[in-house]
Amino acid sequence: MLLMDAKLKGSLVEEDIIEEKPFFRERISLKRKSMLFMFLSLLFFVVGCTSDETVENKSDLPEDIPNFVQASDFETIDWERKAVAFGESGIIGNENKSGVIGVDMPSLNGQKWMWHLWGVENVDLTVVGYHKETETVHQILKSGWTKSVAGANNGADSHMPSSAKVPKKGKWAMLLYTEEELFDILIYEINE
Repeated sequence: MLLMDAKLKGSLVEEDIIEEKPFFRERISLKRKSMLFMFLSLLFFVVGCTSDETVENKSDLPEDIPNFVQASDFETIDWERKAVAFGESGIIGNENKSGVIGVDMPSLNGQKWMWHLWGVENVDLTVVGYHKETETVHQILKSGWTKSVAGANNGADSHMPSSAKVPKKGKWAMLLYTEEELFDILIYEINE
């Protein structure tokens, strides 16, 4: 009633009513707390969603991947530098650096690939697959991330037979590491 009279007569202002009636003071305080709670909840939700989006865009490295493989290595991939066929043995890769026999065969269910390297001998070769469309990292060699290479073959300084399995169709970068350093990157389109 007092509030109604104040509005009609204009004799009292809202602060006077609040001071006279503790009920109004508590009610306004409750409204402020509710608004603050809603604002903080919304802020928390927005920040949480933003964080999730950032994580999804980064390349998550598998736990068992060798520690010398860095997420920054995937930023160096030149998707325009596609592997090409060269030589008489059916090698597809980067001429006089690295290449693979068998990559042009159906590989989604497993395939024999023979890796060829120029300029290195008696090293361990680590192969890391990076799927462009999903931005995910995968083990390609069935036996593990790393395997020792053998001697010269098909004009290359070293070679390594392997069983490979590509988990998804699409554009792939095969990052090759020797002596725990990035050696070369092969770009392949794998569709079967």
